[in-house]
Amino acid sequence: MTTRRALLLSIVAPLGLALASSLPAWARTPQATPPQTTSPAGTSSASAPQGARAGVTASPSPASAPTAASTPAAAPAAAGPSYDIEIVIFRAKIALGPPENWAAETTGGTTVVAGGEASSGSGPVGKLLTVLPASDYRLTAIESRLRSSGTYEPVAHAAWVQSASAWGTRAGFPLESLGINVPGLTGDIFLERGEFLHLGMTLDYVMQDPPPGLSAPPGTTFVMNETRRVRFYQRNYYDHPAFGVIALVSPARGPRPPGR
Repeated sequence: MTTRRALLLSIVAPLGLALASSLPAWARTPQATPPQTTSPAGTSSASAPQGARAGVTASPSPASAPTAASTPAAAPAAAGPSYDIEIVIFRAKIALGPPENWAAETTGGTTVVAGGEASSGSGPVGKLLTVLPASDYRLTAIESRLRSSGTYEPVAHAAWVQSASAWGTRAGFPLESLGINVPGLTGDIFLERGEFLHLGMTLDYVMQDPPPGLSAPPGTTFVMNETRRVRFYQRNYYDHPAFGVIALVSPARGPRPPGR
């Protein structure tokens, strides 16, 4: 385990216990399938626990909150199950790794925009159903701990609902469509379903003031190109010496009543 991973886990681990204890027994099992409820039309839908977000009431920073314009007025229909995805993107305030040849890094690569014509013939692609408001965040306490750690600085916090793309399509959504607008940060996030569920991201972060100690000049582009198998209700850490991402994936909680 790297030093920066151990440090990050020391910050977020205490909050994981509180999150898990608020879930029913079925939700504490990795990749658990939620109980099924039958709609009047006879179709089944997953119902995830509302208690999983108990106690998360703090509002994120202005830079991390999605704007009203980023929330679609009407959610498109999704084929297959849909998922809640929440991420916190943060940068390091001090060097958490040795200097590297950052000039050798290339851009994050090409990701097909989900639903675009370029993905036709490569398997079904996911649909972005809605961007969630800050009141539905589950990782607000983790964001607060990162901010108060003195080691990390949260730069974005967002959550949304989507269906998954087929494995290998790399069909994702640009950060802007998810309500994330951070100077210098670009890229896409994709969710793929094969035998298992995987969350991946290709991110380029151009920093005018890189973390001291990395021997990186102003304007260095740091690249994250990583895909991980994810399990429901477990935090996933995407690692880089200059910045990182904490992600949480769970079954979609269904339509929110007004005011929720």
